[in-house]
Amino acid sequence: MNIFLTIIQILSCIGLIISILMQSAKSAGMGGVIAGGAETFFGKKGMDSLLAKVATFCGAIFFIITLILVLL
Repeated sequence: MNIFLTIIQILSCIGLIISILMQSAKSAGMGGVIAGGAETFFGKKGMDSLLAKVATFCGAIFFIITLILVLL
């Protein structure tokens, strides 16, 4: 059970890091470099809202699984 939860925690951590780095800031940051082609497909506003939702979901999963692993 611990190994399964640890794997899920690592995947949610990676998803959280990627979704935060891909978001465009006022200075465009990494989001402008990596997701340049995706902006034409999703639109800039659509991509930012999608990444914000993914970051929220991954953050919640990471937090919950961390609490469960501490209690185990």
